[in-house]
Amino acid sequence: QVQMVESGGGLVQAGGSLRLSCGSSGTLFSTDTVGWYRQAPGNYRELVARIASGDSTIYTDSVKGRFTISRDNAKNTVYLQMTSLKPEDTAVYYCKVVRLGNAYWGQGTQVTVSS
Repeated sequence: QVQMVESGGGLVQAGGSLRLSCGSSGTLFSTDTVGWYRQAPGNYRELVARIASGDSTIYTDSVKGRFTISRDNAKNTVYLQMTSLKPEDTAVYYCKVVRLGNAYWGQGTQVTVSS
């Protein structure tokens, strides 16, 4: 079983930056698909960014040009660099690894952007 742990959340002013990390308890393979999701109070959990085999990436429209997902397989970690943060980015951010059809979620990290 894969255990994922998110870190790097916090309180930041609008326009600021944060880098989230998603660390794996075991080896993170380059073939694993890893996604960052977020859930604000009263909202559904939504996909923010995803990195797949070959480091192909996708982003939800609202974060394109501001967020960057990347992976460091040697450190078994996937990052989400967030810049030009907006109050509407406030949410709990989760990472999810999909391996051989199984999904493994982290516990989430809170990001709060003040106006």
